[in-house]
Amino acid sequence: MLAIVAAVLFGLALIFDLAGISIQVITSGILVTAGLLCLALFLAGIGTRSVSYRRSRR
Repeated sequence: MLAIVAAVLFGLALIFDLAGISIQVITSGILVTAGLLCLALFLAGIGTRSVSYRRSRR
């Protein structure tokens, strides 16, 4: 989930940078920083769903 959020933030940062848009506090630099934070959290294993199914052998 965090990887998808990071991808969206990077996409928005690219669009903001190419179009030269900045909305007061939200700039392309802030979006890149937020995307890198989400990517780092994803790589650290936070926000991932790991469901382990145990099969019972009879």
